[in-house]
Amino acid sequence: MGLFRSSLMATLLLVLLGSCVGPPSGRVTAPMPPPASSPDRAPPAPRPAPQPAPPTAGWQDRALTPGTWSYRAEAGGSIAVYGAPGGMPLLSLRCDRPTRRISLVREGMGQGIMTVRTSYGASSWPATTQAAPKAQTVAVRSATDAVLDQIAYSRGRFAVEVAGLSPLVLPPWAEVARVVEDCRGR
Repeated sequence: MGLFRSSLMATLLLVLLGSCVGPPSGRVTAPMPPPASSPDRAPPAPRPAPQPAPPTAGWQDRALTPGTWSYRAEAGGSIAVYGAPGGMPLLSLRCDRPTRRISLVREGMGQGIMTVRTSYGASSWPATTQAAPKAQTVAVRSATDAVLDQIAYSRGRFAVEVAGLSPLVLPPWAEVARVVEDCRGR
């Protein structure tokens, strides 16, 4: 049994040593070819590179509309006007003290609704258009309307949007608050 055991061990040792040897020299094995696609199935199309998301252009990120605010007292109220000095006003807030109403007047013929956006949120007001003496869109509000306070205290800017007209992004300067306070009788 000793001889049998020795020859079994030698055979196992040779088998193990044979598994450690690489392929014979001069003979290179080729990599496996990719599986052939069936004629019914087309190869997958390459994926396009991902595109960056378009930048968000919220009203808060838009540049301010060029111009400045001016204020003046009038018979029966006051007015704050925004526009380029010497140019046509783009927006005005007019107080009618006897009725305690404030008119937001946007130059140009818009359509339907005037949307006011502040750092507090957005509000849509019904608006009318007037062709004479000049084209304008008008929204009239009670002087106690809370959105007027939101305009006056909006952080850095507020926006006025009317369908059919370019949006205005305006600074909430003191002239706006002054007209509101005049109309409230304070």
